[in-house]
Amino acid sequence: MEFVIGKYNFWVYIVLMMIGFYAMIAKRNLVKKLVGMNIFQTAIILFFVSIASKKGGATIPILQKGMTINPSQYMNPLPHVLMLTAIVVMVSTFGVALALIMMIYKKYGTLEEDEILEIERNRK
Repeated sequence: MEFVIGKYNFWVYIVLMMIGFYAMIAKRNLVKKLVGMNIFQTAIILFFVSIASKKGGATIPILQKGMTINPSQYMNPLPHVLMLTAIVVMVSTFGVALALIMMIYKKYGTLEEDEILEIERNRK
């Protein structure tokens, strides 16, 4: 039980991922699917940032002349930089998806996936 409580942040990420996954799979409204995708992506970003951090006051690896190097005192900045890029991609994807959803609504008058598919079937 102590192991489960000690890793509570990982359980939070798992719950967030499952909420986002459920929204993407089970919901029929396109906006709800998009929000579920963002929740899923956010959970993944939080997970990677949390596993990249160190306890005990680790700092960024900026070395000065004459310093001795102890790797346990430094944090690897690469995962944080990659997640910053992932955040930019997530926001861009969200913006493009919202624009597409607006165009779909103008064309079909609804955001429900089932109704859009029915309209398309009746056109053929």
